[in-house]
Amino acid sequence: MPAELTIRVVPNLREVDPAAWDACANPNLIRSINSLSGESDSICEVAASSTQSVPPPSAEGDDPMGPIDSKLQQEPFNPFLTHAFLSSLEESGSATPRTGWSGAHILVENAAGRLVACAPAWLKAHSQGEYVFDHGWADAYERAGGSYYPKLQVAVPFTPVTGRRLLLADDAGATETAALLQGLRAVVRKAGASSIHITFPTQSEWEALGAAGLLQRTGQQFHFFNRGYGSFDDFLADLASRKRKAIRKERATALAPGIEIEWVTGPDLKEAHWDAFFAFYMDTGSRKWGRPYLTRTFFSLLGERLADRVVLVMAKRGGKYIGGALNLIGDHALYGRNWGAIEEHPCLHFEACYYQAIDFAISKGLKRVEAGAQGEHKLARGYRPVPTYSAHEFANASLARAVSDYLERERRHVAATIEAYEDFAPFRRA
Repeated sequence: MPAELTIRVVPNLREVDPAAWDACANPNLIRSINSLSGESDSICEVAASSTQSVPPPSAEGDDPMGPIDSKLQQEPFNPFLTHAFLSSLEESGSATPRTGWSGAHILVENAAGRLVACAPAWLKAHSQGEYVFDHGWADAYERAGGSYYPKLQVAVPFTPVTGRRLLLADDAGATETAALLQGLRAVVRKAGASSIHITFPTQSEWEALGAAGLLQRTGQQFHFFNRGYGSFDDFLADLASRKRKAIRKERATALAPGIEIEWVTGPDLKEAHWDAFFAFYMDTGSRKWGRPYLTRTFFSLLGERLADRVVLVMAKRGGKYIGGALNLIGDHALYGRNWGAIEEHPCLHFEACYYQAIDFAISKGLKRVEAGAQGEHKLARGYRPVPTYSAHEFANASLARAVSDYLERERRHVAATIEAYEDFAPFRRA
């Protein structure tokens, strides 16, 4: 590492200047996050004006969906990487040592003391809230007499969203990337950690990390891609007739009990909305997963700091909110994150989380919707299979060999699964 670069590790983001962090997290941002309440009424208008749509099908009856261009998954502004989002997780008590997330954020500074690279990293005491599952590795290593925890996780906690993980200022490059890796490895040695796990990096990062010696893993999610649709009906026109009818029936079923849907974003977000949504989140999360990860304070901080990047899809019946879905807005994508409801209604989850997200993305000119982890049921609803990535490094050579062999087989399986899913896509074919 050049002598003019200094590596530091800090336990929380309060010790990092927000503007300096954001200059690395979103260096190509066209506009500052602080200007979102300026000339445009909301970020949605700006996103719509800056989005380039995918060309429509060339002819009636053609298969409208060709291979997914990896460039479609690039994001000029990723809200999850901002100091505002990450520090809200820490300050709210959601990602803290008490919950098993001990901050070990890597900072690389130049000779002038300017932050030129950083990585959000946590020493973990468990494998919860990651969405890249390594419980089998942990169990096997523990049975062999090793200690899998602590491990070092480079990630956005509780967020299975692809984005850069080795954050570089616009004038940084390979040297600063190498310094970040050096810092991560130093933390592992000092903490006696078993491993490094970089989850949901971009494909280009994943390839570079593989070249640097880290083990490569793939997974898959389902995303909706906007092909320049002018309306939800335009999207439906791309589907096979049977699938169009099924979706229309589901949407009608969801709203049949007199349910109304509202989009709440920007200055319209009030504490009353967060109170209602948190009740949904806790009710559904407690029933499905045992203990939800996010605290009530987190949602207040999110609304305070990133309101123009948030849209709540709220379901109301009889004048009372009964369910809702939390989404964040990038420059190109809508990211579905959390869902909950205090009443059970057929198809309401599909309507609030998937169809309303498509409606919103089309209306604002966003390129895609990322609807979270897992869920092959999304396929029939217009979401396509896409690969996700992670990279791993182990201090123990025997464990590394065993995982490497497993990942080679798993990558082949994931690729075959994605290809097979494409055969069941609901789009019209020639």
